[in-house]
Amino acid sequence: MSDAETADQHEDAAVRVERDGRVAIVTIDRPASLNALSVGVLTELERSFARLADDLQGARGVLLVGAGGRAFIAGADIRGLASRTSDEATEVAELGHRVAAAIEALPAPVIACVDGFALGGGLEMALACDLIYATDASSFGQPEVKLGLIPGFGGTVRLPRAIGAARAKELIYSGRRIEIDEAVAWGLVARRFDDRDALLAGARETIEAIAMNSPSAVGLAKRVLVSAAGQPTEVASRLEIEGFEDAFSTDDKHEGVTAFLEKREPRFSRS
Repeated sequence: MSDAETADQHEDAAVRVERDGRVAIVTIDRPASLNALSVGVLTELERSFARLADDLQGARGVLLVGAGGRAFIAGADIRGLASRTSDEATEVAELGHRVAAAIEALPAPVIACVDGFALGGGLEMALACDLIYATDASSFGQPEVKLGLIPGFGGTVRLPRAIGAARAKELIYSGRRIEIDEAVAWGLVARRFDDRDALLAGARETIEAIAMNSPSAVGLAKRVLVSAAGQPTEVASRLEIEGFEDAFSTDDKHEGVTAFLEKREPRFSRS
């Protein structure tokens, strides 16, 4: 077996998808490199979320997790980027954007479970998720300018939406990290936890709470929230109206309204 074939197999094994009841868990398992995003890992992430989009197999939400306990994702694989040309770098950036888009397109919520570093591409992947939950040991940043680069997987787009333009500019221009207190205060992190076990338990509880609701309604709400982000009010309002209209054509709408009028718990599809 060649070194290239061995490396490809390692990259394939670096992303795992497991199911635990109504929760799917996508784990980036490269702890020796702090779960850095190589081209192989990005490719496997894109494939994994595409498969989940095709068939959630009863999962009602996804947890995106980094293995090892030191990092969620410490960034892009800089060693792998160092020798690339501008054209090749464009291909990598486009791949990173496709992964983020696949996370946003999934018709179920995705929670980034951050325990440790979420830097550069790691923060960008977290920003593509619906929620960021994090432990007290976590830190966040876009340090690309320290390498003569800029964010390439959506940081300049999603970070301002998450924390405001002024704070995003400060982080991107300075390259500094923020710790958990600041991340929570700025609204980047939705919930904080003492440790990894509490983090994963809390994320599962959120997915279970979401699973009590209509899956089609949750999917439609996510579609509108993602597509309306950054749009003018008139455009965003039209997207919401279209989503509201689509909800009226679902079996879940009929069941939900009927159950309310009959004063019983709804029995939604796939619930």
